[in-house]
Amino acid sequence: MLDGSNHQFDAVFWKTYAHFLASVNVNAKYHHFYISWCLQFIQFMQPHPITECQPQHVTAFLTNLRDNPSLKDWQYSQARSALWHLFHDLLKISWATNKQPVRQTGTPEPHRGAPAKLSESHQTTLKHLRSTLIGRQYAKRTVATYVDWATRFLAFFPHRNIAELDALSVKAYLTYLAETHNVAVNTQKQALNALVFLFQEAFERPLGDFSDFSRARKPIKVPVVLSRGEVSALLGALNPPFLLMSNLLYGSGLRLMEVARLRIKDVDFALGQILVRDGKGRKDRVALLPEACREPLHQQIAEARRIHSGDLDRGYGKVWLPTALAKKYPGAATDWRWQYVFPASRISVDPESGEIRRHHFDESALQRAIREAACNAKLTKRVTPHTLRHSFATHLLEGGYDIRTVQELLGHSDVSTTMIYTHVLNKPGIGVRSPLDRQA
Repeated sequence: MLDGSNHQFDAVFWKTYAHFLASVNVNAKYHHFYISWCLQFIQFMQPHPITECQPQHVTAFLTNLRDNPSLKDWQYSQARSALWHLFHDLLKISWATNKQPVRQTGTPEPHRGAPAKLSESHQTTLKHLRSTLIGRQYAKRTVATYVDWATRFLAFFPHRNIAELDALSVKAYLTYLAETHNVAVNTQKQALNALVFLFQEAFERPLGDFSDFSRARKPIKVPVVLSRGEVSALLGALNPPFLLMSNLLYGSGLRLMEVARLRIKDVDFALGQILVRDGKGRKDRVALLPEACREPLHQQIAEARRIHSGDLDRGYGKVWLPTALAKKYPGAATDWRWQYVFPASRISVDPESGEIRRHHFDESALQRAIREAACNAKLTKRVTPHTLRHSFATHLLEGGYDIRTVQELLGHSDVSTTMIYTHVLNKPGIGVRSPLDRQA
């Protein structure tokens, strides 16, 4: 069918491609999206024919997609899957032997010699792991992350069956991550958490306590904190709705995704509180509701209600809910109280369920807005949404609040995590005058 020319990709070719997709259980309603990604890649390759494609070309294309802030994670994964089916199933290119030929930036490859496919028992285990995570109402990102680490771990031991994997296997893998790939300490912790869950829930063999593995080195990094004047300059360079979102980051100490996932029912104007549900570490906590945010929040909630009413009138109006809750209360998805305070600008199709819903706003838009505002305010520090949370904690400590109170407001499980902000308050050399200044 191919003679080296991109013009040979005709209707018959794409019909064959769709047949392959159907054979691997890709829903037919998504086939045109897969084909669209392939066509975009073919355009990307111009003027070179697709048969001259090399792995680095796929890497460049996917990197461009990853750098697009408006692209969702599931769209990126869909594009990567589309290209793999194109090269592996149809074109049968020799280098297309792994379902994930191009790994995401910053994620280590656990085993260069990993087989193209895991054994049937390993695949069954991964399916069980995924369903267990979903049943426990873990966030989608956590589900994807844990399954990914489990997949990498199993691929690291391609010739061992599940019964042969034990605590020593986990130690070997964690040591490998630290010593061979020099991963960050949080990356290693993430892998450990995923594997502990894998053994306990999927293998039904708890790992127990162990600590004698090579740990990733954790550099002591003082967080970037803005002065009060810099915070004012940054906020002054922001426009609605990003101004209100940023005020919540700084005024309440919320994390980026806590702002994104904030629901109507969790804003308590009467008590002056914001209830953070299922935050980092799956913990709930109570955060401050700044007086300065009351009126803007009332206005934003009124706008969210207007959007929700319009969705209901058109037969939509659903929002994502935890699996167990959605099953127990099927009508809750359209309940006003469960809607997001900051809804997305348009409805979308859930890639897993196919449900038409309105998600929360795209958090990358706020990241971009804060980055641009910092530039416009002529701030020289590297400013991210989390910088405002750092500033919240530091300014509270400067104001005389005790560290336990700040720990509780931030949702830190260990006060040692909160102690990092005391480093920012330390002013080395107090009372010491530089010898250079004495020259005057």
